[in-house]
Amino acid sequence: MNSRQQRLALQSQLFPAGIPSLWCPVLTHFREAHEPDAKRIQAHIASLAPYVSGILVPGSTGEGWEMTDSDIRKVLSIVLPFAASREMKVLIGVLKTSVEDMLRCIDSMKEFAEHPSFVGWTICPPKGSGMSQPEIEDGLSAILALGWPTALYQLPQVTQNEMAANTVSLLAEKFPNFIMFKDTSGEDRVATSGLDFGGVFMVRGSEQAGYWRWPRAANGCYDGFLLSTANVLAKEHSRMLEMLDGGHIEEAKVSSSKLEGIVTEVFAMFKSFPYGNVFSNANKALDHCMAYGDDATQIPPPLLYSGQRLPVAHVEKTVELLRANDLLPTKGYLSRID
Repeated sequence: MNSRQQRLALQSQLFPAGIPSLWCPVLTHFREAHEPDAKRIQAHIASLAPYVSGILVPGSTGEGWEMTDSDIRKVLSIVLPFAASREMKVLIGVLKTSVEDMLRCIDSMKEFAEHPSFVGWTICPPKGSGMSQPEIEDGLSAILALGWPTALYQLPQVTQNEMAANTVSLLAEKFPNFIMFKDTSGEDRVATSGLDFGGVFMVRGSEQAGYWRWPRAANGCYDGFLLSTANVLAKEHSRMLEMLDGGHIEEAKVSSSKLEGIVTEVFAMFKSFPYGNVFSNANKALDHCMAYGDDATQIPPPLLYSGQRLPVAHVEKTVELLRANDLLPTKGYLSRID
């Protein structure tokens, strides 16, 4: 079999029901600095399960870049068994800035790859604005050569570089275990290049430039999404994809526009907040509102990995925004849990 055939066979093995079109890089909830809150994490994942069947743990939104390997082990020990109980597939984020650290991290966590929910590792190019394409290709090849199912993640906001479309195509030809490509750059240079990626599943991670136009059902260039806002708008994103699949393009445009307006406003609110990252902060504020509903402003704001809390004023503004868009629940999802 050629690379495409081998990749499709592996994808079918990992995803017997098909690769989910909506993925979520789940938030990590903390009870104190560096200490994950197991019950809160599981409650959040349970709220996503009806709409999301593929998750990335930990991604940028889950504060994975800040975590130590010990931190990641704690989170995976909480998430993997619970994800299995909800029949969710899990990509494990290996968010390290050097090839050496990626290799070490994967080696230290190999036992998690035996879990039935595991479908692959997610890696970025090694960090550096001066990295050439051959250097990026060589670095990623060293990880892909391990043979594990692997997703490549375009995240120039952190890595300070981008995988060129030709580099991605070459890696797809060489490594049939390269199963998925996520692009959060907002530039979409790989997906729009017209090159052959041999059946690599293409997901968009950027929250810019709307949502409806990107899926193949709307003649776009992506097979699906891996969105930070699936943490809080999973139902809405899922419905929009269903609209597109059903040919209801105009309805999908209206839904997409509403979601884009909410997301743009909340993300802008956190651009000047000096702790954590915008993806985590904005979605933690939104999730706090979804979890507690009308009581959200009466509950202390969520913690970041550092132990810093989000500002009360930001949570209050988020409540107002969701209420204005008829998305704030009277009782949040935590009220449904004993």
